[in-house]
Amino acid sequence: MKLVLMTMTLVGISSAYPLHASCKLDWVIGKSCADAITALVTQANTWHDATNCPNGAGEKCLYTVTSQSNDTIKLTHETPVHHYIDDVVFTFAPGDSTDSCKVHGSSRSETWYAVLDYSTNYCNMRNLLEGANLHTTTGFRETTNDNICTQYSTRNCEKY
Repeated sequence: MKLVLMTMTLVGISSAYPLHASCKLDWVIGKSCADAITALVTQANTWHDATNCPNGAGEKCLYTVTSQSNDTIKLTHETPVHHYIDDVVFTFAPGDSTDSCKVHGSSRSETWYAVLDYSTNYCNMRNLLEGANLHTTTGFRETTNDNICTQYSTRNCEKY
């Protein structure tokens, strides 16, 4: 009986969300890719320790840059309360103008059984973007949806 209920739950969830807690998104940022990379890496390094999340409040902390190149940033984000690890990758390509950059972001929970994440994987990326003030650049656009980003439509990045 438990297996049947679990299977029905997963089938119901899978029609609205990815099968594993994760998020994919695309941004257009009104800065060069070099400037966007610098801003995101600087923000991740600023939020490396738990200082910005006293008593587990919020998740704007515990980022670790694991590698960086001219067109890719790889990092991890650790949730401050339960210490789950998510892998985050940003890839960068020149935009349609000299002062714009196309960014593809993905975040995926390392926890094998994670299905729902309260939009944590989305917020892993969005919090860095906003911390670096890249969401305020001219022509900024974001593209994602529930089909490729777990619980995107119910996101709360002040909490997660």
